[in-house]
Amino acid sequence: MMSYPTDPVIARQWIDRLSQKGRDFFGTDYAIMGGAMSWLSERNLVAAISNAGGFGVIAGGAMGPDLLEAEIQATKERTSKPFGVNLITMHPDLDALIEVCLAQAVGHVVLAGGLPTAAAIAKLKEGGAKVVCFSPALVLAKRLIKMGADALVIEGMEAGGHIGPVSTSVLAQEILPEIRSVPVFVAGGIGRGEAILSYLEMGAAGCQLGSRFVCATECVAHEDFKKAFLKGNARDAVTSVQIDARLPVIPVRALSNDATQRFIETQKSVAAKVDAGDLDPKAAQLEIEHFWAGALKRAAVDGDIQNGSIMAGQSVGLVKKIQPTSEILEDLITQAVQALVRRGEDFAAHSPVSSAPSSLAAGA
Repeated sequence: MMSYPTDPVIARQWIDRLSQKGRDFFGTDYAIMGGAMSWLSERNLVAAISNAGGFGVIAGGAMGPDLLEAEIQATKERTSKPFGVNLITMHPDLDALIEVCLAQAVGHVVLAGGLPTAAAIAKLKEGGAKVVCFSPALVLAKRLIKMGADALVIEGMEAGGHIGPVSTSVLAQEILPEIRSVPVFVAGGIGRGEAILSYLEMGAAGCQLGSRFVCATECVAHEDFKKAFLKGNARDAVTSVQIDARLPVIPVRALSNDATQRFIETQKSVAAKVDAGDLDPKAAQLEIEHFWAGALKRAAVDGDIQNGSIMAGQSVGLVKKIQPTSEILEDLITQAVQALVRRGEDFAAHSPVSSAPSSLAAGA
């Protein structure tokens, strides 16, 4: 009969075995990815995550080739550990960015922000990089694997920033039992080690966390941005509202502030231009998307937390203090270990043998 460990050392070994596939894939101590957060997942935070045993990921975002090359080199100066680069598939200079990653011998490239082309995946793999793709559904997960993806990230709507419509727990139930050929990392709303443990037990290779690292000491986020995280709770992290079916927008999850209401007013103004014939729907949709251009930087870097976008996942309520990245990672692992130990203690206390009368337990 299986029994759970009650010894913390054995529990830690248990977690290491559960996460072996993810740790081997990244070459790290922990199967924990840092979510690529624009303006924040740069050289300092990325290197700190990798140095602490996780897998840091540079947010390529709107970077051009020269800026990305400089960021990769600066990250290498801060860590000798593995780290990756997140590229947006819709970036107009994607091919050039891929060339930069290959020239800099980046071991892992995450393709996000849309379905990547088979050509992009092939180019990266031929250049020696491992390719990680986001999948919002099982059918796409299988398609991406056929296209050559080496690993997948499944991210639920609890995450911060641009999100999809399905929760993390549902995606995990849909995809984890079906995909075993490549590592699958779970993301969205994860802020404690107990959740990481549960997804590992479901078959995940590891987890990706973003919001949990915003208040890391090494994160360059503005002090007021971090304070907003420390004050925020899950109910404050709301999704943007679409008000006109002609102007579809990808929902953004962020802490509610003045910018949230202004986004609604912006949509109304743009819709009025469409009604007046001043804008065609495609140009109107682009104008709406441009609302968020610079909004995150305004809040995260400049500290304007009323007019900028405080993109945050629902796990923001689990961010309690500013602390070193190494301490955050160790806390997560300790929480997972303690969860296993409690489970072992409960299992032992309620097992038929331990609760039976002594004469029965002795076989009398």
